[in-house]
Amino acid sequence: MIYISTFGMVNALGNNLAQIAAQLQAGHAPGMQPRDGWLQDGKRCWLGEVQGALPLIPAALAAHNTRNNQLLLAALAQIRPVVDAAIAQYGRDRVAIVLGTSTSGVDEGDRQVDDALSGYDYRMQELGDPSRFLAHFLALDGPAYTISTACSSSARAIISGQRLIDAGLADVALVGGADSLSRMPINGFASLDSLSERHCAPFSADRDGISIGEAAALLLLTREKQPLALLGCGESSDAWHMSAPHPEGVGAERAMLMALQQAGLLPQDVGYINLHGTATPLNDQVESAVIHRLFGDRVPCSSTKHLTGHTLGAAGATEAALAALILQQHLPLPPQDFSLAARDTSLPACGLITAPQPLARPVIASNSFAFGGNNTCLILGKPHE
Repeated sequence: MIYISTFGMVNALGNNLAQIAAQLQAGHAPGMQPRDGWLQDGKRCWLGEVQGALPLIPAALAAHNTRNNQLLLAALAQIRPVVDAAIAQYGRDRVAIVLGTSTSGVDEGDRQVDDALSGYDYRMQELGDPSRFLAHFLALDGPAYTISTACSSSARAIISGQRLIDAGLADVALVGGADSLSRMPINGFASLDSLSERHCAPFSADRDGISIGEAAALLLLTREKQPLALLGCGESSDAWHMSAPHPEGVGAERAMLMALQQAGLLPQDVGYINLHGTATPLNDQVESAVIHRLFGDRVPCSSTKHLTGHTLGAAGATEAALAALILQQHLPLPPQDFSLAARDTSLPACGLITAPQPLARPVIASNSFAFGGNNTCLILGKPHE
């Protein structure tokens, strides 16, 4: 079994675990706001921004000076002592880094086109840059690479870290991901009519698209027994459509079943499901149907994307870290917010919760689905050995 020794994150809920836990319970994200200046047509849209100052990139690593990497440093700072201890214990060649991103430093590349950004380096916008940067920053010599499969990127990074340890290629793995706000994906989703002009409302009757957010989350995976474990992982690629989910959710269902099988669990053993729940008409319809088939309406579930925004390549790790936070701090489950938009009662019945409630079983599943039919499911929980 692979365990989670520590984790850190930043997102629209807050800049550290204490802030995020408090705002998750309050159901309020300070960084989720309507914003101007991002869309080409001049319209306003809701975005989730990490607020406050971020750590500076060292001058020696100026070629990696992106907001994406600053977000990673902010998450790393929260867990640095544990990471340093792991490096000292196992050696710099036995610590792997696997990260996920969908934007990397593309925002810096975009601004370079407009304004001739001072200090711009093409390597900033390469998708492999986040892992390369952290490997240089921590002076590591082990495996280091980045995965980019759109919105499942960092969930797949976590799965890859698990496999590196299982294969004996690393003793610990620093996994997760980051995505920063950028005009390219924001306008790209708008061109697909998938971006909401208002605060996104997953599973509501008038849902009309996502609210994009930025975030970073890092988890340190290890073989050494810890209070939290990565119980099971599942992934699939149904390749149904470039941007739409399979209408019956066959790939999503396969990923969830694989995760349950690896964890040695039955559907009724799961205490909560953090849904992908993007608030697009198709995603919520298909995911509801899959949850209904596998879990009925008995397992509590909700999407947290109205609190963080859809953090794209960072979504899988962000929501896995939220699951770890709920388990670690015994937080109440975050309800789905229908205060501003009525629930879609035409969706297949699943266990959507509308009020906070305690986690009855210490097992949480987290779904992340992506363009091209890339589907993942992670199951975190208290070790059941």
